[in-house]
Amino acid sequence: MLTAYQNQLLAALSAAEFQRLTAQLEPVALEVAQVLHEPGSRVQHAYFPTTAIVSLHYVMESGASAEAAGVGNEGMLGVSLFMGGESTPSSAIVQTAGHAYRLSGHLLQQEFRRAGGLQRVLLRYTQALITQMVQTAACNRHHSVEQQLCRWLLLTLDRVQSRELAMTQELVAGMLGVRREGITEAAGKLRRAGLISYHRGHMAVLERAGLEARACECYAVVRQEFGRMLADVHYRHGLVASDFEAAPQAPAELPSWQPYTPASAWSAHTYPE
Repeated sequence: MLTAYQNQLLAALSAAEFQRLTAQLEPVALEVAQVLHEPGSRVQHAYFPTTAIVSLHYVMESGASAEAAGVGNEGMLGVSLFMGGESTPSSAIVQTAGHAYRLSGHLLQQEFRRAGGLQRVLLRYTQALITQMVQTAACNRHHSVEQQLCRWLLLTLDRVQSRELAMTQELVAGMLGVRREGITEAAGKLRRAGLISYHRGHMAVLERAGLEARACECYAVVRQEFGRMLADVHYRHGLVASDFEAAPQAPAELPSWQPYTPASAWSAHTYPE
């Protein structure tokens, strides 16, 4: 059954707005390494991930690339559709297999022009996405590979419901734009410290608080901005409650992207097996 609960931007809409979109939202399965759009190509659809994670990559003339941002159930793919460009210099590649809701670009633009709740939600999300991109650029320039790996793992954990992550060191190296040897060395340090384990293309986070302690400030900045973004859109929705029906609330088990708390507060954090 299609519900707003599985993507936090959709969950921030009023019931009336979501109902208007329901017939047009298409559930799709996304596979690892699937390319949703190429650099410079016209973006045809918006995607609202539920369990999948999509990576926005910038590709150099040499073929080298690095991740500029990740998009999970806290956001959407297709910002260029309502920002006026309709194309983007980045590629969008599925990092973690899962599901999403797909909406045609034309329908997204039509709903955006209504200047209602969806417009407010999408513009606020764009600000948070830009913050993530800027912080990623600064992190890649000024922080160690180990710190970058911790940041990336933590942001990935915030978008999934498991401590088990299906990924290879080669994939992570491509995401961060560093040599695989650098990831091998950084992951080895984290494993020896008892923070992660990995084998055969799978990583498991054993101690989240330890990762937070070793991560740079970039993780906290990005998490804080997304937590603030979601708080803002719900608050703004409350201000226009007279115009819309009550917004549906996301269930407690959905990753919350609440404002960042110190690592010590996560010491008892548990994950489903």
